[in-house]
Amino acid sequence: MDGQNRNIRVTSFDVAERAGVSQSTVSRALSGSSVITEATREKVLSAAQELGYFVDERAARLRRGHTGTLATVVVRKPGSTAKDVNPFAYTLLGGIIAAASERGLEVLVSMQGEVDKLFGHYVERGQAEGLIVIGTTANAPAWDFFRGIGETSQPVAYWGSPRGDLDWVSSDNIGGAHIAADHLIAQGCTKLVCIGAENSPQRQFDERSEAFCTHAQSLGHSTQLITIKDMQNRREQGRVAAKQLLDSGAEFDGIFVVCDAIAFGAMETLQEAGRSIPDDVSVVGFDGLPAGELSNPPLTSLEPDMDLAGRLLVEAVTEVHDSPSVRRVPVSLVKRVSA
Repeated sequence: MDGQNRNIRVTSFDVAERAGVSQSTVSRALSGSSVITEATREKVLSAAQELGYFVDERAARLRRGHTGTLATVVVRKPGSTAKDVNPFAYTLLGGIIAAASERGLEVLVSMQGEVDKLFGHYVERGQAEGLIVIGTTANAPAWDFFRGIGETSQPVAYWGSPRGDLDWVSSDNIGGAHIAADHLIAQGCTKLVCIGAENSPQRQFDERSEAFCTHAQSLGHSTQLITIKDMQNRREQGRVAAKQLLDSGAEFDGIFVVCDAIAFGAMETLQEAGRSIPDDVSVVGFDGLPAGELSNPPLTSLEPDMDLAGRLLVEAVTEVHDSPSVRRVPVSLVKRVSA
């Protein structure tokens, strides 16, 4: 019998009976209505606490026209799984959740990649008050789809979108690349390599690559760009790029890699080939992944302010803006052993 009683849901009518008031008075008291006296409110709150009654906040928000929820879609490549997603996306997701929580909002998360299963109409269906899209920019059809969502359903914000005319937030790629070049040169490196991209859908990779090479050359140092191949796994991209660099026979003593996950693979291949890091070659990555502390050797990297990144994305979908704008998140050098 006791077990059955524990499963009975306490209602506002039970609270009303305990407090000796009407059910409508309970509703007004718990919603903060000013027409209820403080004495009555205290009586209702006491009865609710004694009975273990909790207000259904989601239902209350919906009645007020608010969901109290933001939707976040993590874009992945078609055919990939959660383990193939760049760990940076998970770190960014954490920043979004923390920023939303500070505003009393919950986050509904979806991971999408297959073109025929894409969905983004969370606002229209009353599931969320705004949509944030992050993840790989290599899935062009997905970004085209969510671009369309942003044109018909507001508000939507994007991290690192391949489209320059969307409301988006991204790392200070140019400033970070300059820091990487300056640091490698300060370490005594003179023959610099960038493992990155050009004319790529990964807009951030293009920005980092071009800025690094241009800045290093302006300081009088030679540079070489090794472009990454299109494949599912970032670490494997790094391994392939490092092998290409080794096979080229070019001399090098400093490498900037546009993504930490790619840098991990590049360092593995370099060391397998007998190149000591950082004695023979210094390596700097970009993203500041926590996993960099555990790589061999620990990876020096450019780390975006992820707390600020989360706040800017949440602000983009919870505050009114006249037009789409670009917000750059500052980065700082996290110096470890690799450079």
